[in-house]
Amino acid sequence: MDARLVKKILKLEKTIDFRYNSNKLNFYNKKGKVHKKQIAFHKCKKRNRWVFGGNRTGKTECGAVEVVYLACGLHPYKKNKITEGWVVSLSRQVQRDVAQRKILQYLPTSRIEKIVMVSGGQDNAENGIIDFILVRSECGGLSRIGFKSCDQGREKFQGSSLDYVWFDEEPPQEIYFECKMRVLDKCGEIFGTMTPLKGLTWVYNTIYLNENQDDEVWYEIMEWADNPFLSKKEVEKMTKSLSLDELESRRYGKFMQNGGMVYSEFDENVNVIDPFEIPEDWQDNISIDPGLHNPLSAHFYAVDYDGNVYVVAEHYMAQKTVDFHAQEIKRIAQKLNWKTDKQGFLHALIDSAANQRTLASEKNVVELFYENGIMVDTHVNKDLFSGISVVKSYIKNAEGKSRLFIFKNCVNLIREIKSYWWGNDDIPIKKDDHALDELRYYLMTKPSHKEKIVKTEIQKDKEKMARKLKHSRYNF
Repeated sequence: MDARLVKKILKLEKTIDFRYNSNKLNFYNKKGKVHKKQIAFHKCKKRNRWVFGGNRTGKTECGAVEVVYLACGLHPYKKNKITEGWVVSLSRQVQRDVAQRKILQYLPTSRIEKIVMVSGGQDNAENGIIDFILVRSECGGLSRIGFKSCDQGREKFQGSSLDYVWFDEEPPQEIYFECKMRVLDKCGEIFGTMTPLKGLTWVYNTIYLNENQDDEVWYEIMEWADNPFLSKKEVEKMTKSLSLDELESRRYGKFMQNGGMVYSEFDENVNVIDPFEIPEDWQDNISIDPGLHNPLSAHFYAVDYDGNVYVVAEHYMAQKTVDFHAQEIKRIAQKLNWKTDKQGFLHALIDSAANQRTLASEKNVVELFYENGIMVDTHVNKDLFSGISVVKSYIKNAEGKSRLFIFKNCVNLIREIKSYWWGNDDIPIKKDDHALDELRYYLMTKPSHKEKIVKTEIQKDKEKMARKLKHSRYNF
């Protein structure tokens, strides 16, 4: 082969290698260490996705890469198209130092058609303030990445029709709602990455608690241990240098209030599970916290052979009569094929306050449930602090094991656990705790479970013969 041709080929290969190696996107979660929660974020098809993470957990990284994927038409988990979106930072300075810098790190220079600056030069874009970037998409056209800052005010967020908006850190609520309007006609998506340092803000209610039960809302929590690129020694050193409150937000990415979360042991990735059909002999009891103007909360509890508790169904509704609640509980019981006694009564635990008569009725709640086929037991232990201690031990015990598992369809119980905070004088804030009350009543009754009996073949054969003999006696 001609020596000059070989030299050209080698030079070309060197150029290709340089371009490949200089494209950081080629190495994002593809070789060696993989950040599993970043991958989960990119795979999620929900249209309102958030990552709550501590500092240096990799949350901003996945937000920036998502923007680059969408702009370049290179998304590995979604249908690609020409896109227009916004990157929203708290200020122009934060835009330059964080989100803008991350995007420029991952956006291949070969795909940049044009950069329009607010300030600074295009040849030194990373040190200036970018207005927008035109990106050559794999789909055969130009995508547009626009940059906005919250300090511009809500009016600057009007008018456009967008495919996506990325919030780098928590925006004011009015800007969040304005951006939701911007993605409406294109059925676009909102995604946010943030460290929850501002306390129990609108994000806590709207996203974390999902108080509106929006099916499109999804979130993931990242902490230092989730990021495989952090040094374990540095993590240990930094952990020792922070207070417990600082650790909750800056390491674990958790929302915080002055008194702290009552059930801080609760982990949705562990304690919340997909529903499954439970064996009939796991059925244990129903627990009810009655309410008229406030919600009545009722949950169905099952216990396996190892003593693990499963919350398998819920009824949660306000401003309804006992007759209505009873029928709903019976409807759920029928669907679950829930056990009844010989007279056909369902059995349940209930707050002892149900014994009290009110001016609205000549009968108390216990009597009204009885008339509707539900036998309720008011002998429950209502001690608050002992009950909280027991619930904590089921969520996660001293050995780090969980014994309480809640089906995903029990959304109100999950929401209440996540929003239960200590107030003054080490007493929980009395708000939205109806499901938590009846959870305590149930767990304080020491849930029972049967030992699984393994029968021998001889025992099985004897039982079979006994059934045949009994059948023959009544069939002359």
